[in-house]
Amino acid sequence: MSFEQFSHLLSSSTHNFATLPAELLLASEGNLQTFYAPFDHVNSGARIVLCGITPGLQQASRALDEARKQLRQGASIEQAKQAAKETASFAGPMRKNLTSMLDHIGLHQLLGIESCAQLFDTHRHLVHYTSALRYPVFLDGQNYSGSPAILSRASLRHQVETHLADEIRALGPQCLYVPLGPKVTEVFQHLQTKGLLKAEQLLDGLPHPSGANAERISYFLGGKPRETLSSKTNASVLDAAKARLQAKLTKLRSEMRKD
Repeated sequence: MSFEQFSHLLSSSTHNFATLPAELLLASEGNLQTFYAPFDHVNSGARIVLCGITPGLQQASRALDEARKQLRQGASIEQAKQAAKETASFAGPMRKNLTSMLDHIGLHQLLGIESCAQLFDTHRHLVHYTSALRYPVFLDGQNYSGSPAILSRASLRHQVETHLADEIRALGPQCLYVPLGPKVTEVFQHLQTKGLLKAEQLLDGLPHPSGANAERISYFLGGKPRETLSSKTNASVLDAAKARLQAKLTKLRSEMRKD
């Protein structure tokens, strides 16, 4: 399925997209459902890729609304796809959490920008937004959050090994990837074994930027003391991840200066 196949439906629809219409259903597997939403655009010139698990209903709704608006205003297919993805990707509170963590490890310095907040504004050309699962997946009607495991279900594995794999091929060997959370890291490690990318391209270890992860994010950013953490937060794992990320970025900056 592609944006082109759905463009007529989107431009003529009066649906408010607070729920996703049955016409957008792509696949069903047990209690998992995958729907189409316009997250097809690939920024092949990107230097950094931000990769979540899957778009949620909020992001899907925003993307569909923006695509419809663009098409009704006479935008081309490519313009509508790009606008929809840029408007909806990591929309909501996740953006603030994500940019804070990326700045904290120094990614903005590698990219030569003041803050990674600019990746959602003036410097979108540097970034490709994506998900392990390009299209929104729901489990029993709720946003899918990585369980059952992505690679354990045929409909989900298919998305990884077609859409995400194709994106990696299009982006090239110099691109860096930020998988958001351990479930997405597992997907990239799987694709790494297939030779699609190298270990040095992965900037893994960030806590997922979801608001539900507030304690881990606060600790990662240095805002919460170790002794006040709940048993759900493994400080040693976060400390090691931060040190690894900062060391990798320091090395990349050094190599860039040599070039």
